[in-house]
Amino acid sequence: MMDKKKILEVKNLRTYFHTFKGIVKAVDDISFDLYEGEILGIVGESGGGKSITGFSMINLIEEPGRIESGEILFEGRDIAKLNQRQLNTIRGSKISIVFQDPMTSLNPVYTIGRQLEEPLLLHTKLTKNERYEKCIELLNDVGISNPEKRLKNYPYELSGGMRQRVVIAIALASNPRIIIADEPTTALDVTIQAQILKLLKKLVTEKNCALILITHDLAVIAEMADRVNVMYCGKIVETGPVKEIINSCSHPYTRGLVNSIPGIVEDKAKLHTIEGMVPNMFQLPKGCNFQPRCAYSQEICIEQEPKLSEVNSMHSLACFFPCKEVNNNE
Repeated sequence: MMDKKKILEVKNLRTYFHTFKGIVKAVDDISFDLYEGEILGIVGESGGGKSITGFSMINLIEEPGRIESGEILFEGRDIAKLNQRQLNTIRGSKISIVFQDPMTSLNPVYTIGRQLEEPLLLHTKLTKNERYEKCIELLNDVGISNPEKRLKNYPYELSGGMRQRVVIAIALASNPRIIIADEPTTALDVTIQAQILKLLKKLVTEKNCALILITHDLAVIAEMADRVNVMYCGKIVETGPVKEIINSCSHPYTRGLVNSIPGIVEDKAKLHTIEGMVPNMFQLPKGCNFQPRCAYSQEICIEQEPKLSEVNSMHSLACFFPCKEVNNNE
């Protein structure tokens, strides 16, 4: 990615939730970069901090949560330190988000046309006729036929796949530099999932924007992303180019994810599960968060927390006893 322009830099980000039961460290000291034209995957089990990472990128954290520390640098400004007025010039304009459930993302009492026009009213100086033409263009871009008719429809009149295409069109309305897609295919059937993912990949190429793809499905990441951050209990435990992570993953958690998915690696004799459960975020284990579930755990893993360190210039992991190789026939 060194030949591409860096458009986002996250440094030591911490996003915590202060509850009556204690503090949940949903995102705990993570750092990464994002480049123009890149698809960056964020993968992990539920509760790993994936979505909160995405929401932090536009400071969309509600009480009792807040960004505790760190920097989110976009166009020379730290998003974490912007006020509401300044944030409103970025959200939906330069950084857009696609939520996982298109039915709750769209307002049921407004037409598709009105909802698609809203970001154009907020972030552009187009005339009414120009906004209408832009809406038609956006629906064409996301593969919706007969766009003139669809602009008059309400969300309930569209299928789940079409609603998600509309949500993507809204995200694209102001030509954002970054799109954050939070589990964008969860509510869709398998056939429609493939269509939506193909559409997102095509749009990144055509618009030369960047995509942060958040999902629990490593198979989706393998198909879509250029690089991946593997998250566990609010931390990045391994990061690097997708092909290298899939074929030469070093962290036992990443290896467990790879070995639990059919077809992601060739010649796999059988699938495996990751033993145990994700720990209670109020009572995280001492040392490495993954050590209670890890077959490679030793005394140092219980006593000390491993830091993210380089395997090579593109690949880093946080583990005292990394896997030497991926055994596909275990």
